Amino acid sequence: MSLGPMWALTQTGPSRLRWTQVPPPAPESLADGDVLLRVLAGGICGSDLPFFQGHRSPVVAPGTPGFPLHEIVGEVIASRSDSIGVGRTVVGWATGQNGLAEYVVSAGHSLHAVAPGLDPGKAILLQPLACVLYAVEQIGDVSGKRVAVLGVGPIGALFAHVLKSLGAATVTGVDRVDRSDVSAALGIDEFVHADASTWAEELADADRPNVIVEAIGHQVETMTAAIQAAAYEGKVFYFGIPNDAVYPIPMTSLLRKNMTLISGVTALPARRRALASAEEYLARFPGLIDACLAAPYKFSDAEAAFEAAVRPRTGQMKVTLTSV
Repeated sequence: MSLGPMWALTQTGPSRLRWTQVPPPAPESLADGDVLLRVLAGGICGSDLPFFQGHRSPVVAPGTPGFPLHEIVGEVIASRSDSIGVGRTVVGWATGQNGLAEYVVSAGHSLHAVAPGLDPGKAILLQPLACVLYAVEQIGDVSGKRVAVLGVGPIGALFAHVLKSLGAATVTGVDRVDRSDVSAALGIDEFVHADASTWAEELADADRPNVIVEAIGHQVETMTAAIQAAAYEGKVFYFGIPNDAVYPIPMTSLLRKNMTLISGVTALPARRRALASAEEYLARFPGLIDACLAAPYKFSDAEAAFEAAVRPRTGQMKVTLTSV
């Protein structure tokens, strides 16, 4: 199989992406377990945004074609994975974080073949949903618990829905962007249109959540607010991506309230299982598609799509890209 030059978006500076033609991956050079995809759709994750804005990646070289994007749906063009065949549509991670390209090589363990007929622009929701389902497994049983989600963007929206579906007694969503338009669809019992720190400072002891998900990231302040707001023996799951390597936290509160602080990303061995669980979950709750996905951009408009994702607003949830 011979592929001609492929399109790719290449970052030329902070908040700048340029449409380029570059050599494609060679199908015959695939390593064991790898899969070559023609990209059909992509999703912009909050973890991509600092790189788009100019922060340097610790693992991806500046100017790498296709960077920064890791949430993808694609058609399998060639495969050296025993479990993913040519012609299937798959969803998951672009393991090189280079999904802004026509063709991408990814590790088969980070991909899941979706059911035939599932629209790629909708299937892209499975990747962040898989991350949320895996994280909730780490939190444990939430039946009858008071839960709060800080940040009701795309990830926080999915956390709210999953936690409510698993039996949380109440789910509170907190965001500086007004998300009251989608709160009912997400299972949010109370939406608080406020800064997380303001909300935490005004909480009565009787209203303190047993479980708090920090789904904002990129700052110390919201992590501090989560710990301060939690109930005695409460749990905080830090899901937001940190911009700083070291976070000062209110350690006395964590200690005196006998709290549990959890964090982490989706473990490599669990990715395919989590993606399969996400497909089953979305089939049960198809309303999540309309609640969580914004109208897609074309890959040719990727710079505008990233600019939109950087500036969240009411009525806009997850920003996605399609090749058609």
